[in-house]
Amino acid sequence: MFRNLIPQLADKYHIVAPDMPGFGQSSAPSPTEFEYSFDHMASVIDQFTQELDLKKFSLYLMDYGAPVGFRIAHKHPEKIQSLIIQNGNAYDEGLKDFWKPIKLYWEKDTTENRNALKSLLTIEATEWQYTHGVRDKSSISPDNWTVDQRLLDREGNNEIQLNMFKSYGTNPALYPQWQEYLRTHQPPTLIVWGKNDHIFPADGAHPYKRDLKDLEFHLLDTGHFALEEDGEKIAELMRDFLDRKVKH
Repeated sequence: MFRNLIPQLADKYHIVAPDMPGFGQSSAPSPTEFEYSFDHMASVIDQFTQELDLKKFSLYLMDYGAPVGFRIAHKHPEKIQSLIIQNGNAYDEGLKDFWKPIKLYWEKDTTENRNALKSLLTIEATEWQYTHGVRDKSSISPDNWTVDQRLLDREGNNEIQLNMFKSYGTNPALYPQWQEYLRTHQPPTLIVWGKNDHIFPADGAHPYKRDLKDLEFHLLDTGHFALEEDGEKIAELMRDFLDRKVKH
């Protein structure tokens, strides 16, 4: 998802883009060997930043990356220069209809409720995530969902993803901590949010206004993967924002 954004920023900024374990090009150990939870993911990425000796950095928070990043920001507020938030939730208002079957699984960890979520891991669901809410479906490369699906279809990956669905239920309980972090530390924040997203709708974007004073807020007329359709616009907004808010 960041393949086009990185070169649009890399002439001026040091871009670090790790894939979490079980995702992208990172290894995907068996769930019997590795705990697939948001607490553990945050611990791994936190350790990753320490290995690279990243003393100060800005965070791009999107989807699963938001609860991982907020855990790190809450733990190391002194390291965070700014936040860029794109369809990344930290408020109860942002978990709406899409989350109903997942919430049911949080409440009742049954085989039936777990298996009901397997439909979210199909090629049809992956394509939908990329195309729902976009202005022009023909502008979205099918490479997106075909490449993603090859990774999703790796042996054992269903169990990884279902474990992450379960673990997402640990995030809402931490929302008050993350909101307190925002109020206390007031990181300069840029919101660039695909407003037509059904997974993380704009209802979850507006509450940031309650807690942040130095906030630049943009709702874009696109879907969940806003970078696919509005990548150049987001890059422009980021360059302008970072030029003004982050010391070089």
